[in-house]
Amino acid sequence: MTKTIAIAGKGGTGKTTVAALLIKLLSQKGVVLAVDADPSTNLNQALGLPLDDSKTVGRIREKMTDDVSKGRFSPSISKPEYLFSKIVESLAESKGFDLLAMGRPEGPGCYCASNEFLRASLDQLVKDYKYNYIVMDCEAGMEHISRQTTRDVDVLLIMSDPTIRGITTAARMKDLIGELRSKIGKVGLIVNRVKGELSPEIKKAIDESGLQVIALVPEDPDIAGLEMKGRPVTELPQESPLRLKVKEIARSLLL
Repeated sequence: MTKTIAIAGKGGTGKTTVAALLIKLLSQKGVVLAVDADPSTNLNQALGLPLDDSKTVGRIREKMTDDVSKGRFSPSISKPEYLFSKIVESLAESKGFDLLAMGRPEGPGCYCASNEFLRASLDQLVKDYKYNYIVMDCEAGMEHISRQTTRDVDVLLIMSDPTIRGITTAARMKDLIGELRSKIGKVGLIVNRVKGELSPEIKKAIDESGLQVIALVPEDPDIAGLEMKGRPVTELPQESPLRLKVKEIARSLLL
């Protein structure tokens, strides 16, 4: 049975870095579908994969909508079949995992039908390709989950930095979950770039949020060097603090 792990949080908290390391780790245990749901589309860089911007889900959806409006869409194929075939073509493949990039956020108007097509396509991908895991790097918010463009989520990891603003944002995301129609399983908080002990104010904010702390992740001295060289985070040394913490997170979540 496929397990779906979503990683959310405000921008700049290290969602993509943790997602990439988790994808790489889980790809040693099974086949992973990595979903880049952030419009900035940089999970491929963190994983060291090339990405054709014309083959993101956003571009595919836009082209289909444009073809329909201009009478170029073939009546011999249904919209769900078309979208699914293009999504399969867009997958960036690597050893142990495939990457699907969502691309730009939706434009104005209602895209409920396209969102439903996308959800159905993800379900079909899991059925046809028998992925063991889906790991989703979400945008800065709960947009894709709240619009049901994703499958139900088994584990939602909310990322924060050790600031009141970050914890407050994480708490708001937790509060939103009760309003969503999507099924969310376990929810946990990861505090990233921790230097020493958390301040009493941060500890109090976490306690008041009601969030369960999954991990406190130390600042990793090797990250800055990789980012400056444009190297993927998956090149971190095996014994780096961040890699070790991601392994600990996976173990604690029974992944």
